[in-house]
Amino acid sequence: MKKIFLLGALLVLITGCSNIGYSDLDHLIRETLNSEVKTTNVNRMGYEYYLPRGLVVKHSEEFNEVLSDQKYYYYLYVDVVSYDSQVTFSYPINQEAYYSTSLAYQNKNGYIEINLYENEQYLIEIMYNYAKIEVLAYEDDINLVVTYAMSILSSITYNDSVIENYLGDDIFFSSEEEYDIFEIVGSDNYLQFTEDTVDIDEVKDPDYIN
Repeated sequence: MKKIFLLGALLVLITGCSNIGYSDLDHLIRETLNSEVKTTNVNRMGYEYYLPRGLVVKHSEEFNEVLSDQKYYYYLYVDVVSYDSQVTFSYPINQEAYYSTSLAYQNKNGYIEINLYENEQYLIEIMYNYAKIEVLAYEDDINLVVTYAMSILSSITYNDSVIENYLGDDIFFSSEEEYDIFEIVGSDNYLQFTEDTVDIDEVKDPDYIN
């Protein structure tokens, strides 16, 4: 409960302070990881995660989710194949990025890379705990977006038995398109989504979502 309260305090702090320097992003990420949420309120096939208040689920399809904070879309991809195989990877720091760092905490790892995209917006890519979130946001909102994304990714818990059963289904391997969470999308290949990919009905109460 204390860690959940700390995470909530971080969100309030960021929302209320627009002048937080981005040199403090390292500290913000460390605090978010240290306050890792231990509860979940969204239940999916093979995994669960915590959806912070302020976000809603706009679309859900197997291991892909589209979330929204009413200003930005958060594209979540969960890679149960890599989780089941315990795939390892290394992330080289991108010196040319607006922000670039590797993540490692309690046997979970990943990276954050932020690049200027277009129209003064930044592509935020966060891969952690065998899942990835991509968001296109303005500079003033980077801290809040990163905090939301990290709280979701760090909270993901996997159901090994469900995943093993699902991976035994040949239908999974016949998928025509697979998304590589380890790939750095960068500013040239950002996945474009139209409003057609988003369900009209929103889930407005994140207390518990089946």
